[in-house]
Amino acid sequence: MLKKIIEEQCKSGKSASYELSSVSIKLRNIALQEMATSLRKNVRLILAENLIDMDNGKAEGLSQSLLDRLMLNTDRVEAMANGLESLAKLEDPIGQVRKMWKRPNGLEIASVTVPLGLIAMIYEARPNVTVEAAGLCIKTGNAVILKGSSTAYHSNKILTALLVKGADKAGLPNESIQIIDSKDRESVNILMKLNKLVDVIIPRGGAGLISNVVNNSTVPVIETGIGNCHAYVDDKAQFDMAMDIIINGKIQRPSVCNSLEKVLVHKDIAKDFLPALELKLIENTVEIRACEKSRKILKSGLPITEEELYKEYLDYIIGIVIVDDVFDAVNHINKYGSKHSEVIITDSYKTGKIFQQLVDSSCIYHNASTRFSDGEMFGFGAEIGISTQKMHARGPMGLEALTSMKYIINGDGQVR
Repeated sequence: MLKKIIEEQCKSGKSASYELSSVSIKLRNIALQEMATSLRKNVRLILAENLIDMDNGKAEGLSQSLLDRLMLNTDRVEAMANGLESLAKLEDPIGQVRKMWKRPNGLEIASVTVPLGLIAMIYEARPNVTVEAAGLCIKTGNAVILKGSSTAYHSNKILTALLVKGADKAGLPNESIQIIDSKDRESVNILMKLNKLVDVIIPRGGAGLISNVVNNSTVPVIETGIGNCHAYVDDKAQFDMAMDIIINGKIQRPSVCNSLEKVLVHKDIAKDFLPALELKLIENTVEIRACEKSRKILKSGLPITEEELYKEYLDYIIGIVIVDDVFDAVNHINKYGSKHSEVIITDSYKTGKIFQQLVDSSCIYHNASTRFSDGEMFGFGAEIGISTQKMHARGPMGLEALTSMKYIINGDGQVR
């Protein structure tokens, strides 16, 4: 029964995607504005449904970081509405001519951007993803099927209903935005196998969810990864700057994927830098996990295990490791990192460029916080996730990442 329901949803979503591909940018932008208005008019209703999820989450023993991801308030709802309006102000990503040329036989060929089609979004705990995904898909002329986690069931359901109300008011095709109304995990397995209906699937959440989708989906996957993000403090770093970047990256919002998880410190400055960093971390109630060399300098901190070097804490915990030089830092990150976001703090332009060239991650900073790895911060209006793969899209995925292309060829009777 569940399989039949989801298949029918995807069939109607596929039909809607064909209609959406020809909807004018004016109408798509009006829909985004109506969706934003619908959220603003129903803040109390949204917060009431979110409170049910929060109470259930606390009863189930969700971690503080997951509860933070789940929680909505007036400011967060307003931010979601603002995000939709920001998207409405951006250029139309569809129908853009990427390249045009003429062949010697007279054929005129153009590469033009088009929607991907029907996008399935599978995500955990964060109801704001419901709004971001729907908004980005509507702007790019894609239909979307949403499958959130059971922890955010009530929040996702009311948000989707309000978004659909706004889209309908603007006159968008029916079933442009849909949610799978089931807490059954089998719904994810069903969705992953509908490759004849779903054009692409985007998992956004923990390592288990992403691994399951990547390894078992017959639908093409855009992989978004966990954020085991690193800061490397070089021997040419300004200590005050390094402190600011590390503390901001760790405590500004530790529950998100672009928060800082590990600090690598050049061996020549470790004795001077680590005690000062330790005091700052303790002031901000951050627990320390440290390598053997670091623990000889630090007054606190548990030993960091090999398993933890791969781990995304998403909490007030940070790992510290002493490295020999920039090349040792690069090798450490490329081995243990998640290919998300990394930063080098140094006044050496040459060392900074070496780090940015050799580290294999989607976002690589020189003297700036990893917290900027975000679609809004990049000027994309919003993001549907941060891709850690290299095919099609990489890094924060804004409008362009949700488009494909096709060739338009014009002739005057040519035959081969």
